[in-house]
Amino acid sequence: MRLAVIPARGGSKRIPRKNIKPFAGKPMIAWTIGALQAAGCFDEIAVSTDDDEIAAVARDCGASVPFRRPAALADDHAGTIPVIGHAVEWYRAAGRAPGLVCCAYATAPFLRPADILRGYELLAAAGDALDYAFSVTSYGFPIQRALRLLGDGTVAMFAPEHFSTRSQDLEEAFHDAGQFYWGRAAAWAEGRVIFSPRARPVVLPRHRVQDIDTPDDWTRAELMFAALQAAGEGAS
Repeated sequence: MRLAVIPARGGSKRIPRKNIKPFAGKPMIAWTIGALQAAGCFDEIAVSTDDDEIAAVARDCGASVPFRRPAALADDHAGTIPVIGHAVEWYRAAGRAPGLVCCAYATAPFLRPADILRGYELLAAAGDALDYAFSVTSYGFPIQRALRLLGDGTVAMFAPEHFSTRSQDLEEAFHDAGQFYWGRAAAWAEGRVIFSPRARPVVLPRHRVQDIDTPDDWTRAELMFAALQAAGEGAS
């Protein structure tokens, strides 16, 4: 069984109700559900939530909500791995043990079916050699030349040895794109770390990646989405 799980708790603080807040004419979570449906590789798309309104919106969009997430996994400190691990264990107990499980975030309006399928193909082809395949993108500026702001109002380099190193001579760095994470059910259930040698990246272009945690992030995402639509690159 190939399962998609969307974590979507109800207690967002910085952007209240962000998982179902309207974004480009749809509840935010609808964009993620739509991309997963369009990928066509899942036996079920489930939403893990503690919230009745989110559950209702998810069902209206065609996802299932077969359980309620426990309160212990719905606070500000709950991590993605235990949340997906809980879903895996629920399906196992229900006699429907999944094999490969894709976690996709509810706030990922730039998620593309083709990228989801790239992750699936990477993990499926690797057999037991890999635990995860997940989305990453590159930093827009060399991290070796990053600055810290000091308490006295001055600045310092994180890596001063690279003050004179040309940008083109520095190693490119990548970060989690926060869109999707394919994993083997056993890896989720056993709490294996995602960022490890047993994971492979699915590299996304920076112009299709935006974390959405603050009102400023939301505004930037709306502008990016509109620009992609105008360029004929709108999300599915």
